[in-house]
Amino acid sequence: MATDFAYRAGRYVQQPSGYQAFIPNVLPPEPQIEMDDEMWTLLSQADRALGRLDGAMEILPDPDLFLFMYLRKEAVLSSQIEGTEASLLDVLKFEAEALEPDAPKDVGEVVNYVAAINYGLARLQELPLSLRLIREIHAQLLSGVRGEDRSPGEFRTSQNWIGPRGCSLATARYVPPPPHEMQQALGNLERFLYESVPMPLLLKVGMVHAQFETIHPFLDGNGRVGRLLITFLLCQNGALNKPLLYLSYYFRQNRTEYYDRLQAVRDRGDWEGWLKFFLRGVRDVSREATATGRRVVGLREEHRALVARGMGRGAATALAFLERLYARPIVSASWVAESTGISVARAHAIVKDFCGLGILEEITGHRRNRRFAYNAYLAQFDDPELPASK
Repeated sequence: MATDFAYRAGRYVQQPSGYQAFIPNVLPPEPQIEMDDEMWTLLSQADRALGRLDGAMEILPDPDLFLFMYLRKEAVLSSQIEGTEASLLDVLKFEAEALEPDAPKDVGEVVNYVAAINYGLARLQELPLSLRLIREIHAQLLSGVRGEDRSPGEFRTSQNWIGPRGCSLATARYVPPPPHEMQQALGNLERFLYESVPMPLLLKVGMVHAQFETIHPFLDGNGRVGRLLITFLLCQNGALNKPLLYLSYYFRQNRTEYYDRLQAVRDRGDWEGWLKFFLRGVRDVSREATATGRRVVGLREEHRALVARGMGRGAATALAFLERLYARPIVSASWVAESTGISVARAHAIVKDFCGLGILEEITGHRRNRRFAYNAYLAQFDDPELPASK
């Protein structure tokens, strides 16, 4: 079997300067994917969990509020895989203009990731997922941050490689196709996106992600763009009505296996091993996101009841403010006044009451320019406890 599958995903080709680069085959793989009992089971579980996630969003009073935080959590995790240090709290403080001077300097990279997600989703309404849109998303991702000198929005015209810091082409763990071969591979990948070959959507999405990472068409940002493609494809094909599935935490938690599975596709044609790993991620992350959504609904109802009981005649204004916290969980009293149209004095009173109820907590320790966090809500987006991939 190993001999038959040795060149199933492509082959390493000696280049004129001496190194070997991988040239991927067109998709779908030949021989075709072996659908054994385990693959069928995982596919069924992943499909069912994804459907439940999509349906669970219908119970949320405002799915976009949940999505607001979920996108930022994904942006943090995906960026952390690439070496950033910024946390979710750092990003929210940045957006609330409360970032401390000693905060990580790479918050901008995470903010760009959020912008790239929103840009891509908006563009999908008028432009199908394509090489053009991929370049546009990449430009958003690297604008004004680390990597801005590495041709944002443009496919590479030079050879890149993957490996430990300081390695060379000769010692790299993996060398993607050279630019002229890369362009052909990208064209083949774009055609595969719209081929009408009968295939379960999740298997196709898993193949597209792996193939994109194998082609590695940019000088920087390939991992982040490749992870975004997963969600964009699911939304474009109607599997999700909202962009709710992000696998960055699963990939980060199982980082070694993630890279090993991708490399096994190239080296041994082991598409089955990669796809089973991918389906486990879809299943587990969908289940966790569904559980998070339900926890958010429970928290919202608990705190609405708390405000209604504790705020008396001012409950209507307070409840309206509570709703705003789901899109802005770190606030100042001046922002409360501006966003709700009440006086600054009234805003200070509401914030004080929310602190007394245990809903808000002061996080700066300052006498002036104080900021308050909705910590119980933020806690719902702490790193989930996913099962091991196996």
